[in-house]
Amino acid sequence: MNDSGPQPLRIGVLGAARITELSLVGPARTTGHRLVAVAARDRSRAAAFADEHDVERVVDSYADLLADPEVEVVYNPLANGLHGPWNLAALAAGKHVLTEKPSASNADEAAEVLRASAKAGTVFMEAFHYLFHPVTRRLHEILASGELGDLQRVETLVAIPAPGDSDPRWSLPLAGGAVMDLGCYGLHAVRMLAPWAGGAPRLVSARGGERAGAPGVDEWLDAELAYPGGATASARCHMAYGELEMSCRIVGTRGEAFAPNFVLPHRDDRVVVRTADGERTERLGTRSSYTYQLEALAAHIRRDAPLPLDAQDALATMTLIDESYRAAGFEPRPRMSLAG
Repeated sequence: MNDSGPQPLRIGVLGAARITELSLVGPARTTGHRLVAVAARDRSRAAAFADEHDVERVVDSYADLLADPEVEVVYNPLANGLHGPWNLAALAAGKHVLTEKPSASNADEAAEVLRASAKAGTVFMEAFHYLFHPVTRRLHEILASGELGDLQRVETLVAIPAPGDSDPRWSLPLAGGAVMDLGCYGLHAVRMLAPWAGGAPRLVSARGGERAGAPGVDEWLDAELAYPGGATASARCHMAYGELEMSCRIVGTRGEAFAPNFVLPHRDDRVVVRTADGERTERLGTRSSYTYQLEALAAHIRRDAPLPLDAQDALATMTLIDESYRAAGFEPRPRMSLAG
């Protein structure tokens, strides 16, 4: 970025999570934004992370990072159960927040985050990066164009091979589970089609399976939803699947559009469209969805450009997650406190 353009964001990173290299470090390097500080529970881990990824300095604690006057945006990629508490702390410190999904452990906590965001007057964004990539934007354009006719059915599947048994994604106290890690993408994608479906979807039913050895934690869950306009949707997720699959199919009265990997389109950027006129494959580019996301956040903070994700959107998604859990026989995830 040159001196006459918008100033780079000054970002502080909570933790040294592996996802950060893909979700923030690479995009910041591409777009010229600054990683000014990092903190981790183990300072040596933070130091190693800073050395590897050119973070400007290491601070002693998460609280010190929030108190750092040079940090204007806090990125929160901690374990799910720590999203809500540290999002609340960052907002209380007057920071903009980019949080990994889900934004909180349950809807009650997400509602508290919404209130804190309104009080702080800063930007709060849940990292549904897929929404900014041309793959998803093109799916929406095709549906809006009328080429597919009226929306009838949406099908999402977000599934990965099983993480190791000690992975925090299998921990109930850390707000783990397939819906929290994966299904939130499908539920969010279904919600984002409301403009072409007569309004927001409602949950019709859900069923799921518990992870062996992890009571209360969902290994898989299938949710069925219905839109006011009559279309239906499924949001399926599985965290012990045979392979990685993150697909979205949109079916209308005149045809369908299919994205093989809407969540990670840098791995597969195809959109396949089938109508009575034939089949075509569009390629939308393998530039990272995380890079598009960081650009959108910066444009909003620096130029007040529109941003489709905020604390209200995060609460709507979390409410649907909790409803899905209850319908499938699970309890919503418990809250964590910073003292706990």
